[in-house]
Amino acid sequence: MNVNGIGSDRIEAMMAQLKAASTRPAGGVVPSVKVTPEPAVAKVDFADALKNSIAQVSEAQNKAGEQGKAFTLGDDRVSLSDVMVSMQKASIGFQATVQVRNKLVSAYHEIMNMQV
Repeated sequence: MNVNGIGSDRIEAMMAQLKAASTRPAGGVVPSVKVTPEPAVAKVDFADALKNSIAQVSEAQNKAGEQGKAFTLGDDRVSLSDVMVSMQKASIGFQATVQVRNKLVSAYHEIMNMQV
């Protein structure tokens, strides 16, 4: 029987290893287990991620402002619903950014108040 790509003999071997490990004393030798390496995941720098998300919020605000200005000037290609939706998206993005900033400042203050 094959469950999710693992055969029953493999599952039984794993169960035997787990049982052996649970009955072995704490200082015992650990049997080697062949582990296939995970594919490399690109590292994300926190500063870059923060900068990108702030840029996206700024872009959404600029787009909403431009659409609002175009609608005010009477551009037929821009509808009121499009303007309202883009303004709400920009507002929600800005509010989320402010909340993240507040959490970061709060965490910074907590760390700075820790006794070493």
